[in-house]
Amino acid sequence: MRSQPAASCRCDSPSYMLKTKLLIFILFAFTVNASAQVNGVFVDNLKTLRVEVDGQWDAPPVMPMGHHVRISFDDLQHSYVRYTYHITHCNSDWTPSDLLESDYIDGFNDRPIDDYNPSMNTTVEYNHYTFTLPNKDVKLLLSGNYTVDIYEDGDDEPVARACFSVLENKIGLNLSVSPNTDIDQYSVHQQLDFSINYQSYSVHRPEEEFRPVVLKNRRWDTHVEGLAPTYTKSNELIYSHNRALIFDAGNEYRRFEILDEYVPTMNVESMSYHEPYYHATLMTDEPRRNYIYDQDQNGRVYIRNGDNVDNDTESDYFITHFTLQMPELEGGTVYLNGDLTYNSFSETYEMEYDYERGSYLLALPLKQGSYNYQYVFVGDDNGLADGSETEGNFYQTENEYSVYVYHRPFGERYDHLVGYNMVRNETK
Repeated sequence: MRSQPAASCRCDSPSYMLKTKLLIFILFAFTVNASAQVNGVFVDNLKTLRVEVDGQWDAPPVMPMGHHVRISFDDLQHSYVRYTYHITHCNSDWTPSDLLESDYIDGFNDRPIDDYNPSMNTTVEYNHYTFTLPNKDVKLLLSGNYTVDIYEDGDDEPVARACFSVLENKIGLNLSVSPNTDIDQYSVHQQLDFSINYQSYSVHRPEEEFRPVVLKNRRWDTHVEGLAPTYTKSNELIYSHNRALIFDAGNEYRRFEILDEYVPTMNVESMSYHEPYYHATLMTDEPRRNYIYDQDQNGRVYIRNGDNVDNDTESDYFITHFTLQMPELEGGTVYLNGDLTYNSFSETYEMEYDYERGSYLLALPLKQGSYNYQYVFVGDDNGLADGSETEGNFYQTENEYSVYVYHRPFGERYDHLVGYNMVRNETK
């Protein structure tokens, strides 16, 4: 694995310019061994992998049976490359199911991605690839989790992976979230309660057969599983006052927009051009000591240019500079986080500390659009992401909690996804 150039020098430094010119070519995401449930790219030339259900950019990656999911990415090689995709059905923990391909797809796997278009009027040239599932070549037969591995034709290792779930809505799922938790009241935590109602669904041993999985802000690194119901009622499982469902409240995501090559927009301090790339320098961030209300999108990314026209192919890439001014944190690493990093913690998104500036720095090539982001600290001892020192924890934060309910009947070889719901904390 190659390390990315440090983003710790001033913009007018010759060494900095050399590094940023190289950055777009040697930037990587995370290895193929990363968690299978995380979207991501594994080679330096692919960027902006997106998974959109029914054309909705901010929808969760959960597709009801009979609907469609659109997968797209950019190849900065610009010349045509033949890519294929391979679909795999997965269990609730995203390990491959014990199924034959003919069990979960009708049609052909390993099909080419034929829909591609070159970028237009951009300084960074690329080809934009897209495909939709299901399509004329393949239909998805079962509910559950799916990974789609993308291959350069003839290679054995995938260059990218897209993940989504297919839902057959069979149960009722009620959720509530409160800052009045079992360990504090209106302070720094939020607690989720939920119930599964299976009155109209046949289940022989519901406590054993149902497998609920909980996520905060669609981040699989926050997931909670292996939950036992607090108590049961007729045709209902209640998950209440469970310590495993108490989460750090966090803070609202920070936001910025890079829409114009010349005019700084939201949270952008300056725009500049250093051949061959445009550079967007964001306002300097600091640790947050108070709750900051903002109408964020809980980590989402919306790709668009200033004219909001042909966004997929006429949006340029800018080298985007992040600065977090604070004392260095010992015993771990600070990462940039959000959908722009695929919520992964790889070296690509690791902030480098600059002692002269007393700041964490990072530069990334990002496509024009609107972005949510945050800074998190991952400790060397436990590997857990924590935003307490960088973002703070405040009970008012509008977080999004999702519950997936999988069902594996006795004797079945895979996990059905029979329920999904989402709730937001809206305490202000």
